[in-house]
Amino acid sequence: MELRHVRYFDAVAETLNFTRAAERLHVTQSTLSHQIRQLEDELGVELFDRSSKKVRMTEAGEILRSHLTPALGQIDRAVQALRGNAETLTGRIRLGTTPSFNTRMVPLCVSTFLHHYPGIQVTVEELSADMIARRLASGHLDLAVSYRPEGTDLWFEPLYNEELRLVVASAHPLAARRRVRMVELHHVRMVLLPSQFLTRKLLDDCFEAAGAEPLVVAQLNSIAPMIELIRQTGLAGIIAETAVTPSADLRVVPLEDPTPIRTPGMLWKKGATRSPTIKHFADIIRRAASPAT
Repeated sequence: MELRHVRYFDAVAETLNFTRAAERLHVTQSTLSHQIRQLEDELGVELFDRSSKKVRMTEAGEILRSHLTPALGQIDRAVQALRGNAETLTGRIRLGTTPSFNTRMVPLCVSTFLHHYPGIQVTVEELSADMIARRLASGHLDLAVSYRPEGTDLWFEPLYNEELRLVVASAHPLAARRRVRMVELHHVRMVLLPSQFLTRKLLDDCFEAAGAEPLVVAQLNSIAPMIELIRQTGLAGIIAETAVTPSADLRVVPLEDPTPIRTPGMLWKKGATRSPTIKHFADIIRRAASPAT
């Protein structure tokens, strides 16, 4: 078993997609498939079930990964030790994110990362998805947590699917509802993200499909002040539940007919070189997102 086999196996195990794993490793899909097959032949077991459209790990693959993941971590730390102690490493990571992820998820990931790499400077920019795509393409960002932008040639790794939900103060007329149909938000006073955000475009499509026209009396480009405005007023908002810290004075209510659903993911510029620290940051994001799947 060679180290490249281990890294190829780990990439496929993380993405469960040969195409995305090949892009991440900068090899062709046929090369990756051949290397995985070589590893399976050497071990005498199948590591991935390819019988359906979605790749799944076999029991043997799960067992192998449970032992190899710590080993890969030790190898990476050994290489870093040769290049200098992690605490003495310097440099920076430039991360772009949309507002929903900058309230809880991104700060958590930055905190975890800085625990491992205290000498690395992390810069986080809260931007619209379109602006994130432009800054990635121009090389002003290294990595982003956002949504798949339209009409760009960026590499996108989906993390999970999430529902957007109605958020209101506990005294709001809709606070006691178990579910709310989108049409019921017709002429409801609301605070939403501005139109340049993909989330707002998604919500506008949902409102149009439901035949509803809410009264958008406030537009804020950041989630935290939106939540505070909802808490202090009779306005309603539509926000990802993962961005809302549970509290007694707020209610989060599912929406239906239609249910607004979006798929967050990580974005890179295709062909860009990713340092070990950026790869580590990406792994932290994957782990932070995994409970939401």
